[in-house]
Amino acid sequence: ERKRRLVEQLVAEGVVKTERVRNAMLRVPRHEFVWPSQLEYAYDDIPLPLGDTGQTISAPHMVAIMNELLEVQIGDRILEVGTGSGYHAATLAVLTCPSLDSPSPLVYTVEINSSLVKFAESNFMRLGFSRVIKVVEEDGSKGYPEASPYDRILVTAAAPKIPPPLIEQLKPSGRMVIPVQSRFFEQNLILVEKDVDGRVRKNNAGPVIFVPLRGDYGF
Repeated sequence: ERKRRLVEQLVAEGVVKTERVRNAMLRVPRHEFVWPSQLEYAYDDIPLPLGDTGQTISAPHMVAIMNELLEVQIGDRILEVGTGSGYHAATLAVLTCPSLDSPSPLVYTVEINSSLVKFAESNFMRLGFSRVIKVVEEDGSKGYPEASPYDRILVTAAAPKIPPPLIEQLKPSGRMVIPVQSRFFEQNLILVEKDVDGRVRKNNAGPVIFVPLRGDYGF
């Protein structure tokens, strides 16, 4: 009931705009992905800390905003940089494969923190997402070329600039959403679109606050 009220609040606020994103938010139980000590806050619209890792599970409104910008289509191959607890990847899995029954992964999510890799994998296994989502423990700022190119790329930590490997791994007609931090420490959510000829267009979707991206192309 708390989940339903939260999602309907996001619909009323105009954050959730499409039925597909609404359904994904309703299907994924956020309380199964929060750190155990944060369980009572699972359906508050705020980011929550993931233990002592220095990482967070994003606020539901930010997950919805990014998913709306991505415009995921059924069957899309998706790269997520920054798995965290796995909550956002789970919503992407529902968007690309509503049945959660795929012969091979469609969502590749890369996490640099080994304890979060284990936490996310256990969440996916317990909740039936493992056929659709593959977790990789690597430097996500370099993407994951083994499964590229991707129809959609999502980055859940702020980068100093858009990592060139992510642009390279994005398919023509693909979309990427990434928070980018300016030299004045402001962060903005950037929508990156690559056209059929490989030309890249960037649009600012507004100010945000994310943890910093780690790795070769991070901080």
